[in-house]
Formats: sequence, structure tokens, C-alpha cells
Amino acid sequence: MTKIALIATATFGLEAVVAREVRELGYDTTVENARVIFQGDEKAICRSNLWLRSADRVLIRVGEFTALTFDELFEKTRALPWSDWLPENANFPVEGKSVKSKLFSVSDCQAIVKKAIVESMKKKYHRNWFDETGPRYTIEVSLLKDVATLTIDSSGAGLHKRGYRKLSTAAPLKETLAAAMINLSYWNPDRILLDPFCGSGTIPIEAALIGVNAAPGLNRGFAAESWPNIKKRLWDEAREEAEDLIRRDIKLNIRGTDINNKVMSIARYHAKLAGVSDHISFQQMDVADLRTKRKYGCLICNPPYGERLEEIKEVENLYRLMGRVFKTLDSWSFYIITSHRDFERLFGRRADRRRKLYNGRIECQYYQYFGPPPPKRNSSH
Repeated sequence: MTKIALIATATFGLEAVVAREVRELGYDTTVENARVIFQGDEKAICRSNLWLRSADRVLIRVGEFTALTFDELFEKTRALPWSDWLPENANFPVEGKSVKSKLFSVSDCQAIVKKAIVESMKKKYHRNWFDETGPRYTIEVSLLKDVATLTIDSSGAGLHKRGYRKLSTAAPLKETLAAAMINLSYWNPDRILLDPFCGSGTIPIEAALIGVNAAPGLNRGFAAESWPNIKKRLWDEAREEAEDLIRRDIKLNIRGTDINNKVMSIARYHAKLAGVSDHISFQQMDVADLRTKRKYGCLICNPPYGERLEEIKEVENLYRLMGRVFKTLDSWSFYIITSHRDFERLFGRRADRRRKLYNGRIECQYYQYFGPPPPKRNSSH
């Protein structure tokens, strides 16, 4: 197997960010709704799982075809080269989804795909029963407008699970979305970054991982690591490459503040687990008290949205306060995500750019306010 068709799944609105990350790894991309398709070898499975910051999962596309009947789904699934991937003892649960397709019964589609794969494997392994005691290969049949895509999940737990967020807090921001927000900003490691609603520290930690060029998946495992058809040597090489590329010569200036002192200790704990505590300072602070003499910084935050009725007035007052406080940071750039549709009016300023993003299932806007660019450093000295 030299060329493998791979899919990096993406939350709606993040496809372009994920495509850029895939291209940075050296692979050509095709961008579709909620997925980025690329080709690579077995090593690409290891590297993309380790490095993709904003993707949800890395899937192997086994096949894609039109299926208007259950017979068609069965026959075309059975004809795919399942034994190229699944060993005799593979544990292969089948998941499914169907959107705008004639085959709308997901449970029936799952059962048919399972049966078709078993028939395909019977032919290869010459046996009638598979006990499924081996490594896990989660298969998905995804039907969209009568096109069936059959994939195997190489990631296991979603890629947002970096391994550092051990303690939960209310309304946490997914690590993948936090990374995307940073990559959509003009922040770079030379600038100060501030999150005044940092909660358990996700935005500052993701920024630090980006700043030191640490692969986000370095401290976790993946489903494909237990697969016999991807040699352990390839995983070892990909991890060694990632370790070598960490910038250990750099010192970042990242600040996280929050009104809640309890979450500050959680944020410090998470930063330590992520190996970036030297680059972040966490401090209990009300946003009303925010002050800094630093210029040309980036403020990136996920403030409360007021999803519950009783919170809306409080949140609207908070956005007005943010408008007043942030106005004093006249050389800074601000990046703010919220689902509140009236944010710009309350904040007192129209955004320079807006982008629709989803925080979980909540439709949000990412409001981007661009400050002046920092003066260029004199490179003659």
C-alpha cells in the first residue's frame, strides 16, 4: 500500500484551517464540507494524527460509491479490499450516519455493512466466524445524497483529546477550536497573547504548543498504534521527528486571567501536564481590572455567551464592559468568539472580520478586530 486515501474531518467553518495544517505536513488537499481529503503512505497516518491541531479525526477511506438500494450497498461494500486493513481477529464495530439519502435507516445500513465486511473476510480468511478479540478498527458508513463513504477511524479518541485536560470545568472550549482560533489570528510567538476569560487554560495552552512547535498529539495514543499493518517503527520515527522539532530555545509571553480562582489552579495543572507552564502566567483577575503597558498584543477569548435566559442581562453588561476596557488597549488586536447576535453593538465597535464557527453545537461568530501591525525590527544589528 503506497498511496492511501485519508480524510481529516473538520468542524464546519474550520475546513480551510485544517487544509492548511495538512498542506504544512507536505500533503496535497481537496477540501469538502466538514472534511479535507489527502493522500499519503502509512507514515502519513502517524504524522497527521500527531500534528493536526484543528481536525477532529483522521480516517482511512476504504471506498466511496453511489448506493440507492440496500443490495447495492451490500455488494459494493463486500467488493472493497477490507482484508488489506482488517486482520483475522479485528474488532470492527460499524457506526453510521445518513443525510438526504434514500437509505435513511442508519441501523439497517450499519447491519448491512457489517454483514458485507464479514462476507468479504470469509473469502480471504476461509472461516465462517470471527471472534473480534484483536485491535479495534471503527468503521463508519456515511451516506450523503446517496453517496456512501466507507472509512476506518485511525485516531480512536477525538483529536481534541490531547491528554493534558484531566479536570473538567463548566463549558470548556474544545482544544481543536482553540487552536483554530489562534491560527486564524495574527498572533505569533514574538507577540504577547492574553486570554482574560481563560477558564481551565485551553487557549493559552494551545497557543504555547503552537509557539514552541509541539505536536498536539505527542502525549496520547491512537487507535492505529495497535494495528499490525502499521509498523511500530513508523510511529517511533514520527514521534522522534516531533520531539526534534520542538523549539526549546524560545520563551513565550502568554497570560491567562479569570475571575474564578478555582479554575486558575486547574489551568496551572493543565499547563504543567502539557509541558508549557514555563511559557504561561495565570492570574486571578476581573476583566474590569485588566491593564497592561505592553503594545501590539493579541487578546483571544471565549467569554460567557448567556445561553440561559437568566444570564443574558449579565452577559450583555459584560460585553459593554469589555468594550470600555479593551478600548484602552488601542494598539492591540482582539479575537472574540460568542453566540450572542448583538455582540458588536454591545461591544461598541464593528468587527474588521467575522467568521461563522461552531462551539460544539452552538453556532457562533468569531469577531476579529485588527490593531496596527507592530513596527518591523531593525535587522541590520
